[in-house]
Amino acid sequence: MQRRWLIPAALVTAFALVAGACGGGAGGTTGASSAKTVKIISSLPMTGASRTQTVEIVNSIKMAVEETKIPNVTVTYEALDDATAAKGSWDAAQEAENARKAINDKSVVAYIGTYNSGAAKVSIPLLNQAGLVMVSPANTYPGLTKPGKGESDEPNKYFPSGKRTYSRVVPADDIQGAVGAVWAKDLGAKNVYIVHDTELYGKGIADVFRAKAKEIGLTEKGYEGAQKADNYRALANKIKDSGADFVYYGGIVDNNPAVLAKDLKAVAPNVKLMGPDGINCSEFLKQAGPAGEGVYSTFGGVPPEKYTGKAAEWLKSYDAKFSNKNPNPYAIYGYEAAKVVLVAIAKAGDKADDRATVLANVMGTKDYDGVLGKWSFDANGDTTLTQFSGSIGKTGAWSFVKELAAK
Repeated sequence: MQRRWLIPAALVTAFALVAGACGGGAGGTTGASSAKTVKIISSLPMTGASRTQTVEIVNSIKMAVEETKIPNVTVTYEALDDATAAKGSWDAAQEAENARKAINDKSVVAYIGTYNSGAAKVSIPLLNQAGLVMVSPANTYPGLTKPGKGESDEPNKYFPSGKRTYSRVVPADDIQGAVGAVWAKDLGAKNVYIVHDTELYGKGIADVFRAKAKEIGLTEKGYEGAQKADNYRALANKIKDSGADFVYYGGIVDNNPAVLAKDLKAVAPNVKLMGPDGINCSEFLKQAGPAGEGVYSTFGGVPPEKYTGKAAEWLKSYDAKFSNKNPNPYAIYGYEAAKVVLVAIAKAGDKADDRATVLANVMGTKDYDGVLGKWSFDANGDTTLTQFSGSIGKTGAWSFVKELAAK
């Protein structure tokens, strides 16, 4: 199933966009002979447990496109679903189909996605060969961009053209997994049991946590992959019998970490549980119910209730537009990803429909002053932002605990 939105972006001055200014009101094309129509496509799982977050990312992209005006350019936006009902989460075949759809539509100049790092592994090489820029609001697996941070052939195998065409506005897991381990120790952890969902993202961040935990003196009581299941009672009992006082779960909400939280709470109520941004969403707490109380999670940046400056202004506008108070944290990353693309299109001017020009402009983003603060893309396509925060599940919502930094 695919949901599509087509959104025209009206026209004003390019300077206003490049400076990061936002404007209201509607408009139309100027009628100039040089007028162009270009398209942005997003590919996110709009079916399954991640839908709560991805709808808010799509809302944010729509918001960015609607409020941005570029002279002689109309920008349209189409949101594709890379999940299937049968799987209930992202699907490799569907992601490949979405990437090919974008490639074959010559009006498409940018691809915003993916949500899951495993899905990015599918689409990055396809888009790279077509010279189509990809900007992710959510991928955090280090091996997608950073040499020496993943498998031996990563990330070069994702870029067959030899040129980088992928970037992300969210900090990667080589930072997040490490700050999670340090925070676990600060919370009193001594004996840790590490579980991952066997996916690229989940295993990747679990391995980073594992390495940092060993470095700082935590004792490993177990390490294993646990694929999506209807119950984890056997695993919960195994954790209890291991003598672990802390569990780290690397994975996404789609793979039932809420069920693990319930089963663990039933047999070992005093064992603490922590997960990364893959569980830092309202859906996890909804599914976990009372078992979500006291669960810890990490996330890039700070939660919406702690936004200040431009981020707070964005949140106020989002809440007013969508009647949705305090969206999940990834929403603002969707907005930032879209704005970076829109700035690149505006900067392209008469070449707004040229993929190579838009690609160069996106990858060359420097000192961008956006809703996340002032940041740049480095040579790998990674953001220079490194801020993380820790939250705890409390009365059905994530409650900010502290800002985190690797030590």
